[in-house]
Amino acid sequence: MIRVLLAEDHAMVRAGLRALLERSGNIEIVGEASNGHEAIEMVTRLEPDLLIMDIMMPRLNGVQSAEQIRALKIPVNILILSMYSDEGLIRQALRNGVKGYVLKSSVSNELLEAIQTISNGGTYLSSELSDLITENIQNPHLAEKRDPIEILSPREKEILQLITEEHTSAEIAKILFISEKTVEKHRTNIMDKLNIHNLAGLVKFAIKYGLANQE
Repeated sequence: MIRVLLAEDHAMVRAGLRALLERSGNIEIVGEASNGHEAIEMVTRLEPDLLIMDIMMPRLNGVQSAEQIRALKIPVNILILSMYSDEGLIRQALRNGVKGYVLKSSVSNELLEAIQTISNGGTYLSSELSDLITENIQNPHLAEKRDPIEILSPREKEILQLITEEHTSAEIAKILFISEKTVEKHRTNIMDKLNIHNLAGLVKFAIKYGLANQE
């Protein structure tokens, strides 16, 4: 049996994924998480074989969560589900140890195949992704190219996502158990690093790099 943890903030979507996976006969759902922080905690505690994670979740998105799991050296395969076929997001995901990237539009057709491929030691990209994207990710010279998001620390990415979720500095301080002054310092550092000078610019950047929803 392949032990799977589901991380998705919409309960109905989780239920649909669970039903699809349980029909396969060789997959056991060991838990469900509704945000990135829960996913990290549950991966550590439950030790699943595979974490299936939505890229767009509150607090920590799928790529940020994968980054932290990789830093903690937790031995779990990660498969990202996403509405977005943006090359930058895919590159970020694979750089942070993700083994699969499946578009939500293809989940019903490709998810089980992706799980099997990853369980056998491979990497799976949704078939709707272009050959060019695949070649660019696998090209070592292009892989050295850094996206602007990579100049931010994990904490700065987390704070940027919370800012774009419309939390105030005081609310962010309570969520992260830090001082409001520290939040403001991080906000200033983020804007300086990105050369962005207003909230609209931060939101536009966050959407492009998967830290905020376009909807």
